[in-house]
Amino acid sequence: MSRNTIGRIVALPVMLSLVATPALAEKADQLTTLTGLEAAGVESALQSRGFKYITSDTNTMGYTYAYWWDTDDKNCVRTETYRGTVETIVDASDSDCNHSGGGGDAAAAVGVIAGAAILGALLSHKSHHHEDDKHYSDSKDEQRYEDGYNDGLYNAPYHNKHDSDAYSAGYTAGVDQRNANLRHHSGRGGYVDTADFKDLRGARAAGGMDELERRGFRQVDNFTSGNTRYSIQYRPASRQCVQVTIADGRLESLDDIQTHPQCR
Repeated sequence: MSRNTIGRIVALPVMLSLVATPALAEKADQLTTLTGLEAAGVESALQSRGFKYITSDTNTMGYTYAYWWDTDDKNCVRTETYRGTVETIVDASDSDCNHSGGGGDAAAAVGVIAGAAILGALLSHKSHHHEDDKHYSDSKDEQRYEDGYNDGLYNAPYHNKHDSDAYSAGYTAGVDQRNANLRHHSGRGGYVDTADFKDLRGARAAGGMDELERRGFRQVDNFTSGNTRYSIQYRPASRQCVQVTIADGRLESLDDIQTHPQCR
């Protein structure tokens, strides 16, 4: 065997070791050290790891779901944040980050219907809007869920022309998201300076009631039913009459009931 041949054989492992190998996608189970941290810190950490923020929304319970896309790894993850703390980070489908290809059932399902080019525009709902946090694998069900979601989100009449359970579930999710998007709204029109209160849902009872008082509300009535307490709060400046439901030490719901014998 010639000296040149031996040299090439010896050099081959070294050359192979210098060949760049693609980095493995950083999945959610590799990001668990970020859970329990403040949202701002997690955002910075994700960005430093190559993730780009895509979209987010907050539900009626105050949980915010944000989607992050890693362009290099072609990977989508979802963070769940409550009161400024990231509670979970899970893998999401590519379609949740408005991308197509290899990202789970929704990408394939929607691709059958409309093609990858309009995937992002077609799917306005995300996986967390489904009760099981998963898109439908069947393209027709996914499309009908999307139709229902958009009808509910934009306050269109319920029109389940296919008598589809998927449409019904989507419509309910859309209505819930619409209510969450409008949680800042008092439900009243005109120019009266009303006070916000829906953002206090889920707050601890003592702190939440104190905050209502700071916003100009005063308790005018209260009663108890089983383990649930109800407080009627009135704000004379804007004539807002709000029923607060308190359970398990937290403000479970706050609803503007418009009128009450003691709201005057």
